[in-house]
Amino acid sequence: MPSGRGRSSNASDPRSIALRVLSATARDTALDRALGASSVPSRHRAWVQELTYGVVRLQGRLDHLLGGHLERGVDSLPPDVRILLRMGAYQGLYMGAVPAYAAVSETVGAVRRTRGATLAGLANAVLRRVIEAGGDPTLFPDPGTDLVGYLSTWGSHPRWLVERWLRVVQPATVMAWVEQNNRVPEICLRPYRGSIEEARARLAESGVPVEPSTEGLCLVLPAGADVGKALDVTGGYVQDPAAARVSAYALPHPGARVADLCAAPGGKSLAISAAGHPVVAADPSRRRLELLRDSVKRLEAPIPIVRARAQEPPFRSLPAVLLDVPCTGTGTLRRHPDARWKIDPMRLASLVELQRELLDGAAGAVAPGGLLVYATCSLEPEENEDQVNEFLARNPEFRLGGELNPDGSEAPPPGQESGMLRLSPDRTGYDGAFAARLRRRG
Repeated sequence: MPSGRGRSSNASDPRSIALRVLSATARDTALDRALGASSVPSRHRAWVQELTYGVVRLQGRLDHLLGGHLERGVDSLPPDVRILLRMGAYQGLYMGAVPAYAAVSETVGAVRRTRGATLAGLANAVLRRVIEAGGDPTLFPDPGTDLVGYLSTWGSHPRWLVERWLRVVQPATVMAWVEQNNRVPEICLRPYRGSIEEARARLAESGVPVEPSTEGLCLVLPAGADVGKALDVTGGYVQDPAAARVSAYALPHPGARVADLCAAPGGKSLAISAAGHPVVAADPSRRRLELLRDSVKRLEAPIPIVRARAQEPPFRSLPAVLLDVPCTGTGTLRRHPDARWKIDPMRLASLVELQRELLDGAAGAVAPGGLLVYATCSLEPEENEDQVNEFLARNPEFRLGGELNPDGSEAPPPGQESGMLRLSPDRTGYDGAFAARLRRRG
């Protein structure tokens, strides 16, 4: 664990790596991609991941604490100094294995090397005051009188998003979403072949104790578990229970062929294939399709892969189509904390328009009597219920529908008689998700 004593700056230093990762993330690279491309030595990977994800997750909280000691606020600082101060504050307040002196001295040294003595002196004074004062919630707006201020600073969420959520759901729900998003997510996996219990037994034999998720669809790995080893032992793939629920919800009648039109990185395609359905996976992104190819090869899954756009699917008259569209991802902000800082109302509007195009394109691939399943990992009504209702208004040949009984009659999945699946993080403890089953009239 880096302590800071006697350390010099070099490319393999974990703090230097963390600075590069966070700088790339600030330039709009996804945090997981920036970390994956960082070539961090294995002995430092967990430490760098904790620091980078923690800084991004609690950016609003850190900026509030730092800004209290800066006359013109955090945004007045050069970008690299701003990131370094966040790193130093996070280490000093939330990484107990890092001594306060190391959090301060390493940060001040980095600022001095890149920006000179004046800003180094400022960094020294600000960090010492922040760490000495601590990060107590009483240093933030009172939630009783300024809930938006509290949730955007202590809760570390963009103010516009907090205000938006408070307009559509109860304050207690918004507080629960924010709290959930600031927790470190567990890693869950599913076996591609065999049962959950069989996979659990194999993991136990290899020294990895796991528990099934609440609904028994996934196995929850303990903190610090070797994910690669767990995947090898189980012959499995990573999937949150919310995504597992959507995958199960998307299953058509037994044996029906499914086209997954926004498939990469592939978890839902694998889940549907594991359930015995022939699946073809399509996606327009070469990079994301490579991730899917790697999983298909590793698991020897019989899933053909096609590079294609859902707006113009290379299929027709299919019994089932899954369309898991690009979205704001507001149901998965605990897993992708950088997304909260990269979405805005304009981005939401552009995604809603893209989703509309994807839905209309995917509809053309569905056979009469076939099923179109629309899915997101968003909590926003424009991307979910509103999108579905507008699609149905444009396409009267579709209706909300459930599964087909053996006699051909319609039967909705138990508990989903509305034809829509809504998974809220405050109720499930997992990611948020949405899906709707749209049946083409025969």
